[in-house]
Amino acid sequence: MTKKDLIKRLNKTYLMERSHAFITFPAITVYLLFTNSPLDIVFLLYGLILCIYILLQGQHYFKLKLQSLKGVTFDQNKSLIFFRKSKKLNLIFIVLIPFVFILQLFLNNWTIKTENLIYWAIIANVFGILEHINYYNRQLMIDNSSDLNYVIKNRKLKIASLAKDLLENEI
Repeated sequence: MTKKDLIKRLNKTYLMERSHAFITFPAITVYLLFTNSPLDIVFLLYGLILCIYILLQGQHYFKLKLQSLKGVTFDQNKSLIFFRKSKKLNLIFIVLIPFVFILQLFLNNWTIKTENLIYWAIIANVFGILEHINYYNRQLMIDNSSDLNYVIKNRKLKIASLAKDLLENEI
């Protein structure tokens, strides 16, 4: 892949992640707040906010990768510290998922109410976990032939680029 192709691919990924972090998921969250009682959708809101938080990290990472390829300088150490702290916070927020689920049950008199979008809430929280894995562990997104060929050839997922960067630049 040429540098030009890589810039084009990263730009596409950056714009997609940015639009989801700043438009898609926030719009869904606002819509849900206008159409439901917040107490009825605590678990769903938590999952959406988790997704937004992790997508913000992803779009920031892709922005930095693009800047690096284009020769724009930035403070790499500051960025690495940001991503290390974000990874730790993500794990704390992921560990809190069951407690937020229990809170949702408590708020609903210990019953699961499908009208409270509980299945969507589970999906949103799982999606947040998968986004964390996609950025900080294994690349789950297979969106081109080279990614697919890697998985077929090696019979495993690639290590995520952000995970590689953090490993290669351990303090």
